[in-house]
Amino acid sequence: MGRTIEEIRRESEERGIEFYFAQFVDMYARPSAKLIPAWNLDDFVENGAGFAGFAAGEIGQVPSDPDIAAIPDLDSFTPVPWQPGLARFACDITVEGEPWPYDPRTILKNMLAKAKAKGYEFKIGLELEYFLIRQREDGSIEIADTLDTLEKPCYDLRALTRNYDFLTTVSKYVNGLGWGNYANDHEDANGQFEQNITYADALVSCDRAIFFRYMIHALAQQQGLLATFMPKPFSSLTGNGCHFHMSLWKDGENVFLGGSDPRGLGLSETGYHFTGGLLRHARAYSAVTAPTVNSYKRLKVGTTTSGSTWSPVWVSYGYNNRTQMLRIPGPGRIEDRTIDGSCNPYLAAAAVLAAGLDGIESRIDPGEPNTENLYTIPYDELRGRGLETLPANLLEATHELKRSEVLREGLGRCANEDYVDYFIRVKRDEWDRYHEQVTPWEIREYLTRF
Repeated sequence: MGRTIEEIRRESEERGIEFYFAQFVDMYARPSAKLIPAWNLDDFVENGAGFAGFAAGEIGQVPSDPDIAAIPDLDSFTPVPWQPGLARFACDITVEGEPWPYDPRTILKNMLAKAKAKGYEFKIGLELEYFLIRQREDGSIEIADTLDTLEKPCYDLRALTRNYDFLTTVSKYVNGLGWGNYANDHEDANGQFEQNITYADALVSCDRAIFFRYMIHALAQQQGLLATFMPKPFSSLTGNGCHFHMSLWKDGENVFLGGSDPRGLGLSETGYHFTGGLLRHARAYSAVTAPTVNSYKRLKVGTTTSGSTWSPVWVSYGYNNRTQMLRIPGPGRIEDRTIDGSCNPYLAAAAVLAAGLDGIESRIDPGEPNTENLYTIPYDELRGRGLETLPANLLEATHELKRSEVLREGLGRCANEDYVDYFIRVKRDEWDRYHEQVTPWEIREYLTRF
């Protein structure tokens, strides 16, 4: 870590880089960029690339505000594999020389600094699921692979073969960047895929997630297709998760490992306390990890054509059990399954880290792990046992988030408000715009009933 401008210039010359993307994201993780000629590298590094912030999306600006400046993180230098001569920098946003507290990447960096002050490094691996689709002339969508029709298509060898060129191209590009793609599979839904990347420092993993999404979209469009990470694009199919596999490190050692473990899941006492924090704050942070109206159509009880949603509904944890919100798939790591494809990975990582660290500081006991298939046990019975559900919709999630002091502190203070309040204001407007729509389902259900 800590690359110099001289190193960047030398590598750029060796690779024939002629232009750089100065890239950042807004609250919705939409990547924005300017194209910077390589000859202007010195000025770009010193002063950044200027943008009218309000035009770039939800990043805490109005039209009368001064420009934002995107300052490149030299460690994030990423050659664009399919476009010779082009590289990307993930950028931090400043305004008049000061870090901009509405910038999601800055929010995560601030939360990581709080963890570092306690001696911890946060590492995550992300599982980014997506569909390859086509859009019809009427605006509706369909699976791109018309032969992908099995009721249980997960791991289907024939579908992998039909999509071999696309998947292997992505794999080669990812491994060429040194990110460690170690598996690629057809996921549970028709037309759905997942390509796994080795875990890394949380900031690095989030930078890679943004670029990976961009890569998938770009390569799909080159083939005349669309890709979507939308949580629930098809009502009858399994949705897109972005599961985080998390661990906390100190002095080069994974602190989720070690010590006696009477529960037998492969976690240390620190790991169980971190889990306790996630459980306590899950209903609040779900507004950030499942941040859209569509997210809550994925987080539901029910079935799909494959027979399972594979999505959490209850605030629970357990061993290698995918009906739990938190799965412990192996010693020393925790998988959070609330997180979906619409998340801003920087904000999601900051939120779960804040929750987990509170669990450690407050020594929160997560209770006994759950070993059951939670999809088959009646709602009233689970509620009677004291289990809570995740919020039923985005509006309910924002109510939970509003009450969370831990999340307020974790996401930080902006000029005249907490970031949480800004986030909630944007999300409630999203909810209102959704709720005002009269859907085809309502027409079918109610038009002649009364």
